[in-house]
Amino acid sequence: MTTNQGADLPPGLIIAAPASGSGKTLVTLGLLRHLRDSGTAVASAKIGPDYIDPAFHAAASGRHCVNLDPWAMRPATISAGLRDTADGAALLILEGVMGLFDGARLDEGSTAEVAQSTGWPVVLVVDAGAQGASAAAVVRGFAQHRANVTVATVIFNRVGSPRHAEILHAAMAADLPQIPVLGCVPRLSDLSLPERHLGLVQAREHPNLERFLKTAAEAMATHLDISRLKGLARPARLADDGGTPALPPLGRRIALARDDAFAFVYPHILAGWHRAGAEIIEFSPLADAPPDATADAVYLPGGYPELHAGRLAGNSNFLDGLRSAAERGATVLGECGGYMVLGDGLIDGTGARHTMAGLLSLETSFAERRLHLGYRRAHVFGDGPLGQAGALLRGHEFHYAKVVDLGAGDPLFAVEDATGIDRGKVGQRRGNVMGSFIHLIDREDSAA
Repeated sequence: MTTNQGADLPPGLIIAAPASGSGKTLVTLGLLRHLRDSGTAVASAKIGPDYIDPAFHAAASGRHCVNLDPWAMRPATISAGLRDTADGAALLILEGVMGLFDGARLDEGSTAEVAQSTGWPVVLVVDAGAQGASAAAVVRGFAQHRANVTVATVIFNRVGSPRHAEILHAAMAADLPQIPVLGCVPRLSDLSLPERHLGLVQAREHPNLERFLKTAAEAMATHLDISRLKGLARPARLADDGGTPALPPLGRRIALARDDAFAFVYPHILAGWHRAGAEIIEFSPLADAPPDATADAVYLPGGYPELHAGRLAGNSNFLDGLRSAAERGATVLGECGGYMVLGDGLIDGTGARHTMAGLLSLETSFAERRLHLGYRRAHVFGDGPLGQAGALLRGHEFHYAKVVDLGAGDPLFAVEDATGIDRGKVGQRRGNVMGSFIHLIDREDSAA
């Protein structure tokens, strides 16, 4: 795979942290909104498989945001995603995942891997709420951990007072004068985002998102040196992005379920299908809309169908439309939440059972929640829309549902996790209808 200097990309940088919960999402969102409002055409991307944060990025910047996943994506897919999201922008900001060096295996698939491959500098967000001068030691450790990852500056978050900020500045000046402090963000009790069991509540459901973004932008403008931040951005090294889309198009006219119950769609998947010539027709199951009657494929992505199970069970136009699509031979694919809806029934968190489409012999339950989380390497069973038998795909699993009954049907994948541990056969396929709990991200080249 050859590389170039990303001449068609704006300069970029990466917002990272020593650990999850340090405040990098808050900092990223505040920066995106401030830069947008001050006239900078800023674009963003989210490192890792998170399908919720990109919608917050889009709300903050006014531009669509893509995921970049160095474990699950080929270098060409990452390059294509960067070029897609950065088109017409003057600055590109990437938000990291977990801690800077955390990945699928050691730091494989980490934010640091993206920093290394692109050459972009890291802005380290450190939660200094429970420490003073010791925070400089944290910065030193991260700055020196990998010679090919450049920690260019630090932002201290949850700073308690002006005196606290003075201690942090003094410690950095004494021990790490080569790494400037971009600013100290105080504890801001009104800047928190509501969460539910798969992470943040979706951006489209946040009742006061605009107020939150405005407040975050004001905080970043007040406490950070924005001019210095912009000056740190650098051009990228990128792999060539020619080649095949992440996933084969399911059809030529693909009906896509999209609303609060089916919101977990990776933009790079849809972009790849568009580039391959497919037409995508959105519909809302919550509005009791059926898939387009002329579609030769139906895609039900993940989301929160368990929060709307009673409503979905009563939406006969939607369910009958799904069954009609299957009967006429359209490919029907369900991922995670979509997989559950294709089954016979879904038991919600209260123990109530709701009848679903009945296209797969599957019963799922949230009554006894159990976390299933991790990357997945999926070997396709049998020739089909996802590739020939044995084709390799990469994806991510994140859900609390439990399969309480799995009836007749062929498995869809044989799966192993990121460490190579066999996870057995998963999912189900019955003719042209198929699904699993895996959110598919990219195909794996045979040479990978």
